[in-house]
Amino acid sequence: MSWVGLLPFFLFSFAFIVMPTVYLVVGSLQKNDEPSLQNYADLGTGIIPLALATSIEVSVVTAVAGGILGFLLAYAIILGGLPKFLRTAVMTFSGVASNFAGVPLALAFTFTLGQLGVITVLLKDTLGFDLRSTGFRLSDKLGLELVYLYFQIPLMLLIIAPAIDGLKKEWREAAENMGATPGDYWRRVALPILTPSILGTMILLFGNAFGAQATAYQLTGGALPLATLTISAQISGDVLHNPGLGYALAMTMIAIMAVSIGIYTLLQRRAERWLRS
Repeated sequence: MSWVGLLPFFLFSFAFIVMPTVYLVVGSLQKNDEPSLQNYADLGTGIIPLALATSIEVSVVTAVAGGILGFLLAYAIILGGLPKFLRTAVMTFSGVASNFAGVPLALAFTFTLGQLGVITVLLKDTLGFDLRSTGFRLSDKLGLELVYLYFQIPLMLLIIAPAIDGLKKEWREAAENMGATPGDYWRRVALPILTPSILGTMILLFGNAFGAQATAYQLTGGALPLATLTISAQISGDVLHNPGLGYALAMTMIAIMAVSIGIYTLLQRRAERWLRS
C-alpha cells in the first residue's frame, strides 16, 4: 500500500497536465464543432509563422548567450579562487533571480531602463547620452532578450555549477603528468566532459524562454509577435478570436517543448555517466 502516498501526485498531474492536454488536443481537432485538421493547416497563415519564428529566435539567443555567460560565471565562482562567502552570496542571489520573472521583472526593467527609467535618466543628465537615440526599446526584440537574460544566466549558473564541481582533481593531475597545459586540459578533457551538461542546460534555457508569457506581454503589450501572446490573442482576444487555431498553436509549442525535454534528458544521462565514472 506504499503507492497510496503517490496518489495525490498522480491526481495533481492528471488534473493539471493530462486533462488540459487532452482538452487542447480535442479543441485543436475541431472546426465549427466538427472534426477537422484545418486548424493545423492554418498554422502557416497570418502572423503565426512570424510569431513562432520570433519565439524560437528569442529563445535560442537567450539560451546561447545565457548559457555562455552563466558557464563563465560559474567557472569564475567555483574555480576562480573567490572567497567562500562571495560564492554563497552569488548562488543565493541566483536562486532568487532565476525565479524572478513575469510582471514584477518587466516592471523592474521598466523602472530601470524604460523611457523614464533610473539609468536612462541618469545617463542623459550626467553624460548627455540618450539611450533611446540608439533605437533601444524594452518593447523590442533586443530589449526582451536583455530582460530574459536576467533569469537565464542565474538558471544556467545553478544547473551547471554541480557539473563543474563534479570535475575530479585526478583528471587534471593525470593531464598535467602527461604534459598537458591548463588550456590542453580544458580543451581535451574538461570541456568534452562538460559539453553534454552545457548543451542540455542550454536546451532547458530554450524551453524556459520559449514558454514565457507574462514578462513579454507586460513589456510589449502584445505588439511583438510571440507564440505565447498569439495563443492568448486567438483564445481570448476580440480581433483574432479563433480558439481552435490557438489550441493548435499550443499543441505545436507542446511538441517543441517535448522534443527539447527529450534531448535534454538524453544529454543529462550522458553527462551523469561521465561524472559517475
